[in-house]
Amino acid sequence: MTGTCFATDFWKDDARRKTWEQIVPGEPRETIPYTLTLDAIQKYCRVVGDLHPLYFDQAYANSSRYQGLIAPPSIHILLMFACTPAHDWMRSPGTVNAGQSWSYHIPARPGDTITLQARALDKFIKKDRLFVVHDNVFFNQHGQVICAGRGWTIRPF
Repeated sequence: MTGTCFATDFWKDDARRKTWEQIVPGEPRETIPYTLTLDAIQKYCRVVGDLHPLYFDQAYANSSRYQGLIAPPSIHILLMFACTPAHDWMRSPGTVNAGQSWSYHIPARPGDTITLQARALDKFIKKDRLFVVHDNVFFNQHGQVICAGRGWTIRPF
């Protein structure tokens, strides 16, 4: 097998993750920068079945309004995990995506160094479930917003 292998022991950092009581609305979350490669973009596109030439064909992409290869807007899914350390509370096993809303500003490109500004906005209990509302903004190395979103997660007890 070639390429990056991902850890499959999702519990190994559990003791380092914040508990429900430790999540403070408004407090910035720790994030890590990620350099987006063409290989990562194309692997992601193949997995999700999006084979648009803007992501694969340099000549086509150069002649487009983007003037070069780009990543699809949904790349934020890959970026969310790439920019979030394994010990972050968002990566707790059993966390469920309860919804999200995204706005897209400019495309990410191969070679971009992506940074994430993220924080919990609110937390509440509804029908015996622990909800966290969170805000996420991805930037490129020039400080330009790639995309911004708000999400709702249900946390495990």
